[in-house]
Amino acid sequence: MTAVIDTDSPTGTEVKRDFRLIDSTLRDGSHAISHQYTEDQVVAVVKGLDAAGVQVIEVTHGDGLGGSSFNYGFSKVDEMKLVEAAVNATTNADIAVLLVPGIGTVDELRRVRDLGVNVVRIAVHCTEADITEQHIKIAKELGMEAIGFLMMSHMNTPQGLLQQAKLLEGYGADTVYIADSAGAMTTNEVRARVAEIVGGIDVPLGVHAHQNLSLAVANSIAAYEEGARNLDGTSAGLGAGAGNCPTEILAAVCEKNGIVSGVNPLMLMDLAEEVTRPLMPRQQVVDRAGLLLGYAGVYGSFLLHAERAAERYGVPQAEILLELGRRKVVGGQEDMIIDVAVELARKHAEAEGRTA
Repeated sequence: MTAVIDTDSPTGTEVKRDFRLIDSTLRDGSHAISHQYTEDQVVAVVKGLDAAGVQVIEVTHGDGLGGSSFNYGFSKVDEMKLVEAAVNATTNADIAVLLVPGIGTVDELRRVRDLGVNVVRIAVHCTEADITEQHIKIAKELGMEAIGFLMMSHMNTPQGLLQQAKLLEGYGADTVYIADSAGAMTTNEVRARVAEIVGGIDVPLGVHAHQNLSLAVANSIAAYEEGARNLDGTSAGLGAGAGNCPTEILAAVCEKNGIVSGVNPLMLMDLAEEVTRPLMPRQQVVDRAGLLLGYAGVYGSFLLHAERAAERYGVPQAEILLELGRRKVVGGQEDMIIDVAVELARKHAEAEGRTA
């Protein structure tokens, strides 16, 4: 591939890139810290990513605009303040937001556009692209880049995803993404999906990888090799479940493979070590619960909710996650976590001859 030329680099000089890097530390990473970001933390992360040459930085509640709620978890700071802080802190990078129809609203989209947000990722389950038409068209009317974002993409076939991608493209999406929200896809599964979609649409494709099977970096590189030209990461892998593709590792691996990212791996390493890791309540590791998410195909943001339900109802977290996987729950069904925990507690009590 001929590298693209980026003239909006931190140094003001031309930078060649083989793909666009979108960092969602300040959105997906919100899940891992229970949505407790402060304005100072947002500014520190944005400045570090911007200085390293990252092109797009995503900032919202983990569940997108309007996500601060009883169902998904309340933000410590109003997301509009966080978005405004991010816009004011960046010099070159575009600030993006995530919007899930039914959680976020068009009014909120207009508000962030007025704050200076240029990019919106409109996220839906991987079989529901048809509900994005209104949001994509309004984003385009507002002069924003609209990205269609298909979540839980392991739950659809390559051919099925292509049909969904065509819908997004038809509505006016500038880019289409497939998100491995559960970190459940193997490298071969990623290759098959990317190859199928790239061959059937005219807009760029992106991949958002999670680390639950320890394949986030490998899957991102495989996606690039099959034609994806947008890749996601988070600083120190901070994100839902076992975390996301670590931005600094992705950048380092790209450099060793001769893939031009246009970002500075050493600066990203410094950011991860000096800014991101200190604010993490626990390091992102592929422990039993994280691995179970990928193994069972469960949405990454369910991890902390399942942990709390396990403690509250006295049932193993692993049993909750496996049952959620069997039921094929998707994002937006967080209430099912409590239902499953209650049912399992009742079964345990019955088996032991006691009352739950």
